[in-house]
Amino acid sequence: MKIRARIPAMNVALRKPMSLAEFLEWEKRQPIRYEFDGVAPQAMTGGTAGHADIQANLAAALRTRLRGKPCRFYGSDLKIQVAGDHIRYPDGIVVCTPVERTATIVHDPVVIFEVLSPSTASTDRIVKAREYQAKDSVQRYVMLEQDRVGATVYARAGDRWTFDILPDGAILAMPEIGVEFALAELYEGLVFEPRDDADDRPPGETVS
Repeated sequence: MKIRARIPAMNVALRKPMSLAEFLEWEKRQPIRYEFDGVAPQAMTGGTAGHADIQANLAAALRTRLRGKPCRFYGSDLKIQVAGDHIRYPDGIVVCTPVERTATIVHDPVVIFEVLSPSTASTDRIVKAREYQAKDSVQRYVMLEQDRVGATVYARAGDRWTFDILPDGAILAMPEIGVEFALAELYEGLVFEPRDDADDRPPGETVS
């Protein structure tokens, strides 16, 4: 996910909570995109080259495999409306129902992708996970690591959600859209610094 920052109160209109309708009308006049947390706009600022590469690889992988199928991949140009009248711009979504050519909001995404950034990881892992899980159409939420090959995947299983962590070498399977591929394909062209396993241990934990 690209870095977000809550915008400062710039005028009287932004010093009080905005309604969803007010936000959507206000956003039309802005030169950049904003998310909406139910209270105030949050500016979407630029990401890293690594983020852009992962997002581009994701688009290439899915558009190729979904060609000729009813589902379609969209990048972060389209927003979705989630619980609490929040507006989000995921890094990628798959939709399996028709989308009007002039649409700016997708109402029924099936699979949602976020590329994790240090500044937004907690929001993506907790806040957005809850928002996306509360949306009936969503069947899978995939969070892609940015500093290594890896993903965290939530999948709907009836009235509950399963949780899985995919390491390098894993296959990302998405049966709800009839697609699977090696997770490493999304990291093609990226080179990562060697990692010490200690990086993943909780603070204070040592190896015996």
